[in-house]
Order: sequence, then structure tokens, then C-alpha cells
Amino acid sequence: QVQLVESGGGSVQSGGSLRLSCAASGYTSSYCMGWFRQAPGKEREGVAAINFAGSTSYADSVKGRFTISRDNAKNSLYLQMNSLKPEDTAMYYCAAYCVYFSLQSSAFRYWGQGTQVTVSS
Repeated sequence: QVQLVESGGGSVQSGGSLRLSCAASGYTSSYCMGWFRQAPGKEREGVAAINFAGSTSYADSVKGRFTISRDNAKNSLYLQMNSLKPEDTAMYYCAAYCVYFSLQSSAFRYWGQGTQVTVSS
């Protein structure tokens, strides 16, 4: 069983930056991990994913602005978010253990409770 706890969300102005962290309990070093987000009234969407070897995948909407990384020694996952836009406003979720490497939420087994990110114009 893996438990995931996100932190680092908050409110920023457009153009600002935030760094999200996800602390995992249990062994996750060989798992793929990812970040997802869900805005009110919208479906959950994949933001970025990283596999055990460090290969990454990003949604087109965040390419060049967001960077996903992991520290296996600390069982942690990160999302550096720069040049934030109001449309990035959402609840952000950490996920671990994907059946296949993907930005599809259905591929991931374990989920955190989320951290809110609000970007004002």
C-alpha cells in the first residue's frame, strides 16, 4: 500500500511560480508517478508523468512551463510550475504506480488527497 501526501499549493498571481511536493510512504522508486489536476466542473487531466528511469511526459498545455522530477532517496515527487496562468487553477493530485506509462488517470493506482493551486490575473 502506498500513501501520497501533496503540499506546496497556494495562491499566486499570473506569471508566478509554485513548487508542489508529494511525499510517498512505501516503496515507490520503481513506480511511475504523475501529477494530475481537476478544475471545478471539468474532468481530471494529466499534467506530467515520470517513470522509474526518469523519462517524462507532459501535457501540451504545460510544456515549457512545468517540470516534473523525483527524488527516489526521499520517496518524493515534485512539480515546478513557472509562468502560471489563471487556467492552471485547479486541485492538483499526485499519483503513483501506473499500469502503463501515460497521462491517463485510469492508468494510475494510488492517489493523494490533492493540493489547491489558484492563479489570479
